[in-house]
Amino acid sequence: MSTEPRSLARRLFEPASIDSQAPVARVLTYVLLSLWTLVVVIPLYWVFITSFKGPGEVDNGPFYLPFVDFAPSLQAWDFMLVQNYTLRPYMNSVVVAVASTLLAVLIGSLAAYALVRIRFQVKLAAVAIFLILLTAIIVAVATFGVRWEIAIVVAAALFVIALFTLVGRTKLAVGNSDIEFWIISNRIMPPIVAVLPIYVMFQQMRLLDTQVALIATYTAINLPIVVWLTRDFFAGIPLDLEESAQIDGASKFRVFFTIALPLVRSGLVATFLLVLILAWNEYLLALFLSNADAQTMPVLVSAQNTTRGPQWWNMSVLITVMIAPVIIISSILQKHIARGLLVGAVKG
Repeated sequence: MSTEPRSLARRLFEPASIDSQAPVARVLTYVLLSLWTLVVVIPLYWVFITSFKGPGEVDNGPFYLPFVDFAPSLQAWDFMLVQNYTLRPYMNSVVVAVASTLLAVLIGSLAAYALVRIRFQVKLAAVAIFLILLTAIIVAVATFGVRWEIAIVVAAALFVIALFTLVGRTKLAVGNSDIEFWIISNRIMPPIVAVLPIYVMFQQMRLLDTQVALIATYTAINLPIVVWLTRDFFAGIPLDLEESAQIDGASKFRVFFTIALPLVRSGLVATFLLVLILAWNEYLLALFLSNADAQTMPVLVSAQNTTRGPQWWNMSVLITVMIAPVIIISSILQKHIARGLLVGAVKG
């Protein structure tokens, strides 16, 4: 090993060992991380201190430091949390976000596991008949006033009959990769395209302004993300473990719940948190499907933009209340999230 002393340039730009950084690289890393921290923290700080301001401080500002630049006030907090009864929209957001996320993760993980372990061959004729009957249901309910319960029962009966008569005679089929692409393509579609049909459907079902409508919709729109993320998690599980359990007599469901799920729990936690945040912050669908009884927090925040202009102090209170649970949950589940990001990344 050479004992020749390194030059100043090499000591500054080359690491001393394979598991360390060079001094210049370390300084640049900390500078970039500090800048990114400011980008993340300053908006949160500004929202937080704005919640303790009044109209005068907001209009005549900016004021940066409480007790120095301005006298903080709890007027906005009292108005939004006590006088305005924010508890109902907050609880609606909690119930809808948690319930839809649990359903999406459960159904999506089952679908992802099936796509990884089971080979599907879905006849194109069956897909075409399903789409035709679905269109017929929509037309019958929206145009001719047929009750949606009757339309669904009739369409289901016709679909079953078609499966045992026409579909079996065809050969063209789609496989797992086609199904996966179709699933993720549903998420690529802009939500505004589906808002009006969803609104009409729940209007006919008399479920507008209910938590059920929001939970069902959020579950459906977040399923593609769950399937797409958890597919790689399940693909990284050694097949030998599941085959050994099946030899011992375990069913597919038992293998899934007792072997597959525990092995990918970190990935499921990361997926759960991502979908929870998406459901928690969803605005467009909640704006169309809810009014007063099922109103969620994002809709309540936007309602503070009144004819007198944006009520920034009231908005800041609601935003602070909204982001606090997400930050707390992320902090608690940080270890699982870090592991979940790596699950399925290396296959061997």
